[in-house]
Amino acid sequence: MKKAIFLALSILLTAFTFAGCSSKPAASSDPAAKSDEPVELSFLTWGNQAHLDLYQKLIDKFTQTHPNIKVKLESVPFPDYQQKVTVLAAGQELPDIGWVSERMVPQFMANGILEDVTDLGSDANFKMDDFIPSTLALFQKDEKLYGIPFSTPPSVMFYNKDLIEKAGLKSPNDLAKEGKWTWEEFEKTAKAITSGTGASKIYGANFFRDWKTWILLSSYSWSNGSGPFNKEMTQFTWNDQYGTETLSMLQRMMFTDGSHPKAGEQVSFESGKIGMFFDVYSYVSKARTIKDFKWDIAPMPSGSQGSAPMLGQAGYSIFKGTKHLQETKEFLKFIASEEGVQATSAYFVPPRTSVLNSDLFLKQPNNPDPAHIKQAVIDEMPKAHFQPGHVEWQKIDNSILAGFDQLFGQTAQPQDIMKSMEEKINPILKK
Repeated sequence: MKKAIFLALSILLTAFTFAGCSSKPAASSDPAAKSDEPVELSFLTWGNQAHLDLYQKLIDKFTQTHPNIKVKLESVPFPDYQQKVTVLAAGQELPDIGWVSERMVPQFMANGILEDVTDLGSDANFKMDDFIPSTLALFQKDEKLYGIPFSTPPSVMFYNKDLIEKAGLKSPNDLAKEGKWTWEEFEKTAKAITSGTGASKIYGANFFRDWKTWILLSSYSWSNGSGPFNKEMTQFTWNDQYGTETLSMLQRMMFTDGSHPKAGEQVSFESGKIGMFFDVYSYVSKARTIKDFKWDIAPMPSGSQGSAPMLGQAGYSIFKGTKHLQETKEFLKFIASEEGVQATSAYFVPPRTSVLNSDLFLKQPNNPDPAHIKQAVIDEMPKAHFQPGHVEWQKIDNSILAGFDQLFGQTAQPQDIMKSMEEKINPILKK
């Protein structure tokens, strides 16, 4: 009898247990299953205010179709960005998604902080085949994809048309068409348009967006068949004729001709006090706001091997450790979609074929002449050199900046500076 009662109670308890379980929806085992739970994603960039405003509009549009996902936008100055991410990684406080540049990717990959996003290629709506294949190479390793490009700008020269015309000079665009836009011609032009003193001084040229970004000067060496490093990034090769000539050119312009600002001087192209300014095409977002003078863009000057711009590249990467991987992927797919790239092409050279040659990119309001965009940007992209990257890039960069400090302070001559750089950098590259 006792056994019968025990069995009946067991059956009853089992029935209640199953009934209790069935009263709640089963948790999905599918990691891709969508959730309506509110989440907040952090999105880190080094963008200026115009870029941030554009991305906020994109975020607002994304939120219309994903009301449960809030995206918090944050910006860190470019010179500090790589170190900032490194510190955040050490503290396990990485953002969900962020911008990464070509010089950062090798270190971030080696440190294992980038999320694999290869599966985006299986989404037909994302149209992965619309990306120019070479723009994806930076983010590929072992047949996996760790980021999606959004900007592939070659370096260009922004110039003050009024100053060139006032000096009675041919435009750099016309000289480039004739094959005469050389480094020698550039120096002559810079000297010719330099004038004034003190607060009214007009400088012929400026290579530095800030006093830490030296990489654009590599174009001089690249255009002569050399460069700061070998292709394998195992040797510092700037201690040669062309590296020395690069520093000598800068030394002449700063201290002999006075055609280039001295280190620490804060003189912007927008102020009208710089005749020629070198930066990647993305600087156009600031240049479009200029109202006090006419400006345009031209290719980089040529050396013995022709022109050789630097190809900057930036992409979006999801950082390892995000608690909201699927939501972050949804956001990535939106900002890197054809629609997203169309929007960001207002400031960035698009990696999607469908956008690169479109009027949407070429004919933005206050843009340079579309023919000059084709001449200085689209036609120059195949000639461009990637800014180098290395897992120890920060140490390498600091060693090069220390050399520039010697030049700026006139404490050493170009050939000695390059020799010192080589002695410091080669051991880092060979580790």
